[in-house]
Amino acid sequence: MPRKRRVWFPGAIYHITARGNRRDAIFRDVIDYRMYLKLLRNVRNRYPFILHSYCLMQNHLHLQLETIDHPTHFIIRDLHTEYAIYFNRKYDLIGHVFQGRYGAKLILDDDYFLTVSKYIHLNPVKANIVERPEDYRWSSYLAYYSGKEDPNIDKQKTLSYFTKGRSSFTYQQYVESDNNDDDSFIL
Repeated sequence: MPRKRRVWFPGAIYHITARGNRRDAIFRDVIDYRMYLKLLRNVRNRYPFILHSYCLMQNHLHLQLETIDHPTHFIIRDLHTEYAIYFNRKYDLIGHVFQGRYGAKLILDDDYFLTVSKYIHLNPVKANIVERPEDYRWSSYLAYYSGKEDPNIDKQKTLSYFTKGRSSFTYQQYVESDNNDDDSFIL
């Protein structure tokens, strides 16, 4: 049976997920995480896109990705093929690194956009890896939390939903709040 075609249009935003084959680790050391982010930047040069948030976990990953002129299948195909070649060479392995087809949930409204961003940034906390999202090194949250630049992401759209002048602080409050329905600090 053929795969269902993904909905795509220029400017479409997705929550991309991918898991290691058999739930195996896809990142074994610091160099692996760095290589994935480097390849992400290289692929973005070929197929421009906007990355709003990301989190690289040991055996899976999350990307909040906005397309510009190319569907996600070009972007993820090149990124994951190049990463699999690197990973298999480094660890003297053969076969698939990623389990099946990557997930791509279309984000069609602002509430879901913010929910996905929060979910991605809280992933290491929910997995009991860190107590606070800013303590996880392989996530874009630190850039939102500290205000420092991360060459992998564009924070503009995410922060535009929050009070001007204090957008990083209010985004931090939103992510770290227990009440998902509290949108009092969103414009």
